[in-house]
Amino acid sequence: MRFTVRAALRCLSVALAAVSFGVAAQTPVTLHGAVQFADDHPFNQALLKFEELVKKYYGKPINFVLHRNSELGLEKDYFAYLSQGISVDYAIVSPAHMSTFAKAAPLLDMPFLFRDIPHWNKVLDSDAFQSIVDDVNKKADVMIIGYAGGGTRNLIANKPVRNMTELKGLSMRVMGAPIQTQMFNAIGAKPSVIAYNEVYNAIQTGVIQGAENEAAGLASMKFYEVGPNISLTQHAITVRPICFSGKTFQKLPPDLQAAIVKAGKEAGKFGRDLESSNDSALLAKLEKEGKLKTHVFTERAKLLELAGPVKQAYAKEIGASDILTKVESIK
Repeated sequence: MRFTVRAALRCLSVALAAVSFGVAAQTPVTLHGAVQFADDHPFNQALLKFEELVKKYYGKPINFVLHRNSELGLEKDYFAYLSQGISVDYAIVSPAHMSTFAKAAPLLDMPFLFRDIPHWNKVLDSDAFQSIVDDVNKKADVMIIGYAGGGTRNLIANKPVRNMTELKGLSMRVMGAPIQTQMFNAIGAKPSVIAYNEVYNAIQTGVIQGAENEAAGLASMKFYEVGPNISLTQHAITVRPICFSGKTFQKLPPDLQAAIVKAGKEAGKFGRDLESSNDSALLAKLEKEGKLKTHVFTERAKLLELAGPVKQAYAKEIGASDILTKVESIK
């Protein structure tokens, strides 16, 4: 009798464990995303498209939580979280914040890198940046699964900047990557690295005279209230990688991994098309509403001339001359 009871208890224990495992196996995965902006920003819309596509391609229950409006900090924080495998599983992050791990990453966002929107699209659809992708994956354990962006960046200032004379000595905010400081120094401005969420107050209080940004960021952060003069330097077309935590990715089933990789590429293209098409229209709308005034920069050829040697020197410094050559060779 004692043996029978003992055997029954063992069977019951195994059965309960099986039920428990079955419940755990059926619990949907929850992925957390992060974005600095509200729902009307293209970055937010690109990440919502990513969610939609993953659900479509995975075809099984899965939960997404997108933390908006800098709820989890700024992009530099998101990248740290992605690398550590905590708090954030996917996010859009500026290449400038990857430079600690991958020295060549800021090349993705280098001013005057792309000739125009068609060139930019062709480069991002090619394998020109694959060595950077591999480096970020290996050293930061963060996957680049798609490319969003598409905003044409211009100068934002509290005074008109229409030529080299008016640009000279302009104190302005730049992102943290060294190439940003080098480039704007070369064209005659006076760059300073300031946190993105401090730019508005810095212009308002006279710490700096301006910054540089695309239309979506300008509108979202209301920089036009303190810097209503937009100088159409068109010095960069943004590349904003959609990133996914390598640590999270390795824990997921193969079919979900495949869905994430496929969705990332398509969501990036969706975000690029959205932002690049909306960019000039948004500037025109804000100008019509009297919120800003655009100014043609009459010496853009001079900007390109001054930028050339800086691009070459920087690419050589970070071991990315081959990448720059490949980008410039794409027609």
